[in-house]
Amino acid sequence: MTKRITEDELIARLIRAGELEVSGEDPAEAATYFDTEKFRFHGPDGFESGFAGLDAYFAAIRDAFDDRSIRRGIIVADGDHLACQTWIEGTFVREFTHSPVGPLAPNGERVVFDLINIFRFDEQGRLVEEWVRTDNRSLLRQMGAEGR
Repeated sequence: MTKRITEDELIARLIRAGELEVSGEDPAEAATYFDTEKFRFHGPDGFESGFAGLDAYFAAIRDAFDDRSIRRGIIVADGDHLACQTWIEGTFVREFTHSPVGPLAPNGERVVFDLINIFRFDEQGRLVEEWVRTDNRSLLRQMGAEGR
């Protein structure tokens, strides 16, 4: 008989996966929280990606921002789906190659990525799908790209 993963375990896995992606501390461990073959990312403005694209996006964040952190706000669990608020913060000190408008030069400011996420997990507790919504205008304003 297969053990059912509880919603609390899924929440703990979600939090740890985010911490690892933002810190870059252990890429091999981070990958264990995903079904790296089947994972699908659905982002703002129709952006679609697999695990490699998501991993590259977080690498670009790590390259561009110092003093990074991630926080999860309200988390709502419903079976194999979790929805939550997420804030990723960092000081913008090097070029960010993955902005919504292309590469941006750093401005030295503290930037907050303010996100609403929905995640779907498989029966093994691995992330298989993520939907993200964010205010790109606010993000671009913080990075000094307002009006681009």
